Amino acid sequence: MASKPKKKNPRLASGRKRVRQDEKLNAANTSLRSKYRTAVKNVEKAVLSGDKGKATELFAKMQAVVDTVADKGIFHKNKAARDKSRLSAKVKTLSAAAA
Repeated sequence: MASKPKKKNPRLASGRKRVRQDEKLNAANTSLRSKYRTAVKNVEKAVLSGDKGKATELFAKMQAVVDTVADKGIFHKNKAARDKSRLSAKVKTLSAAAA
């Protein structure tokens, strides 16, 4: 099992600062990416369970999270739109089946 070679520390102060900033940014992006995926997964679970009310409620919350993450450029806007569209269709079929 080969491990990754350890990265060298930058010598210049600006390089060291860049590394510190990158670590913070990476942590923030990872958190938002996780939030996005969790929101999408929760809606899919609600749709699979057949709970129309819960699915519509979670879908509304999911839209806000997806838009925020797409605006920050963590996921592409088209991916966000595609996910919203597909989940919207699933929630609508759930509503049609209940009606």
